[in-house]
Amino acid sequence: MEGRISLSLAIAVAFFILSGSMTSALAETQWQKNHPRRTQVNKRLANQNKRIQNKVKNGQMTQAQAQQLHQQDKNIRQEERDMASQNGGHITKQEQRTLNQQENKNSQAIKNE
Repeated sequence: MEGRISLSLAIAVAFFILSGSMTSALAETQWQKNHPRRTQVNKRLANQNKRIQNKVKNGQMTQAQAQQLHQQDKNIRQEERDMASQNGGHITKQEQRTLNQQENKNSQAIKNE
């Protein structure tokens, strides 16, 4: 009987420890995925993508121009991911400023095409 209680207690403790670490990992992943600075940068990229598509659709931009602008946005998105991977899943304020400056430049190019 005493062995059965010890085994049950050991299983319960192991389950508690594992469930706590799984919850922590899930929360961490969710935090990283939805970090406000990353979200802001990625929303701007999505908006610029729509602007490019609209200009092509309306005949204000050629496919070649759009492809070049999409590539620049793709490079910014990759840089954002690289920065986040080096900082535990988030980007610093300075990195956000840097990415926004690059997005501003690309946004101006979209406007001028």
